[in-house]
Amino acid sequence: MASKSGSSKRKNGAKGEIVDGSKIMELVGNEQVFSNFVDNKFDELDKDRDGKLSMKELEPAVADIGAGLGLPAQGTSPDSDHIYYEVLNEFTHGKQEKVSKMEFKEVLSDILLGMAAGLKRDPIVILRMQGEDLLEFVNGPSYEAEMASIFSQIESPSGSLRDHVIEAFGRLTVDHGIPPTSDSWVFNNIVDPALSQAGPALDKPASQETFLEEFKRVAFSVAEFLKEKPVIVAHSENTFDGRGVKRLLSNKFELERTLNLALENLSKDRNGKISKDNLRVALDLVSPSAGLPPVGAIEEMDKVIVEAFKMVNADDRNTVTEEEFKKSLTEILGGIMLQLEGNPISVSSNSVVHEPLGSSSTLLQPSSSETA
Repeated sequence: MASKSGSSKRKNGAKGEIVDGSKIMELVGNEQVFSNFVDNKFDELDKDRDGKLSMKELEPAVADIGAGLGLPAQGTSPDSDHIYYEVLNEFTHGKQEKVSKMEFKEVLSDILLGMAAGLKRDPIVILRMQGEDLLEFVNGPSYEAEMASIFSQIESPSGSLRDHVIEAFGRLTVDHGIPPTSDSWVFNNIVDPALSQAGPALDKPASQETFLEEFKRVAFSVAEFLKEKPVIVAHSENTFDGRGVKRLLSNKFELERTLNLALENLSKDRNGKISKDNLRVALDLVSPSAGLPPVGAIEEMDKVIVEAFKMVNADDRNTVTEEEFKKSLTEILGGIMLQLEGNPISVSSNSVVHEPLGSSSTLLQPSSSETA
């Protein structure tokens, strides 16, 4: 889903391509181009050529939307699997029925516009790490002070120099020219070979002097491996300060529409009442419209949600009417807004992109004929 609209310079000089949703907006905003896009993608998915998409035929589309949202692959994380389920529900309206091309187009348009709005608010910067920025840091004036500080923070007095070097790499960031070493591919293909080149020199006890010297030596090797095998990292910085929630709550028409859409996907009893157990599911459904992350995605945000539920006694498990349910959900949103206004939550993330840009989400990539 890469939509590039220029480049950004990070503080160490690294250039990154900005993914801000502008290309998605251009696609959906052009009726003829978007219709052609939908026709081609629908035909790709409609394997039995019956003019409708079954649940099974929709699965690749749902998987691609998940990839476009930056979610782990379906089946690998309980926290994100429910989002895949909700996306599928958006297409099928919670029923086991096939989806027509018109329904597919309407839902896909809504999802893409939601993604574009999120990227406009919180763009992603795609960084290509190929060793230059790491060399700049290691040869720069701040190297000794920063690495000495990291050395003093490593709580491993009996650990070998190798242990300290590995720990130190884990504490550096993309601003230092290092991709996340917690990623197994990065560690196995970049860091570990550099450690092997250092050999027995890393087996001795760690002192600050030897650490600074040997870390620099290993960092030079890491830079060489990055030059041979550049690593692409998706970097994002998000601040949740309640403004998105406030915008939604202040627009009564949009709020009512969002709440009603959420309620359509919830089960009701024979009297049309809804269990308050569904409030968390409903909150997840309205979160994109309120500028909030999915429930379970950010620990600090989950704490805010727990407090908001306590404020309105939302965990009593009673069944209520639709209007009462919407009132409780609105109060929860208000509670979240107040907390975020007082204490905004800022998060940043760095994810290694293991596939060429755009190839992981074929659904969201128009062909050249559609954009010509």
